[in-house]
Amino acid sequence: MKFLALLPVGLSILVLAAHFYRAGNVLLVLAALLLLALTAVPKPWAARTLQAALLVGAAEWLRTMGAFVSERQAEGRPWLRLAVILAAVAVICALSALAFRTKALRARYGLGRRARTITASKPGASTTSSRRTGQRL
Repeated sequence: MKFLALLPVGLSILVLAAHFYRAGNVLLVLAALLLLALTAVPKPWAARTLQAALLVGAAEWLRTMGAFVSERQAEGRPWLRLAVILAAVAVICALSALAFRTKALRARYGLGRRARTITASKPGASTTSSRRTGQRL
């Protein structure tokens, strides 16, 4: 199940790497491939880094769409289909960041909610939330 949940993330990163490769930017291709390797690191910071990268990737697709549409309009060529396709790619890339909200990936990357803790108090006193005692509910 974790593989299926990570599939849109991996595919979005690979398509972004292909985009950078076509543009001749080898440094960004390597960065994208490093992001792909980061999916194997089961830490919360890795998941947040991947989410941020996917959102930046979506912005890159929108920037690319704007540049290509402007170029085509200046040449008098059709541009609507190009805009629709690249907008869809940008939306899919951005929505891939939501994969980390699935139960499987929250568990894998440790993205669950913080546990509430109780304070050591007098017998019979009500329990409250506190981070000082470290006792978990």
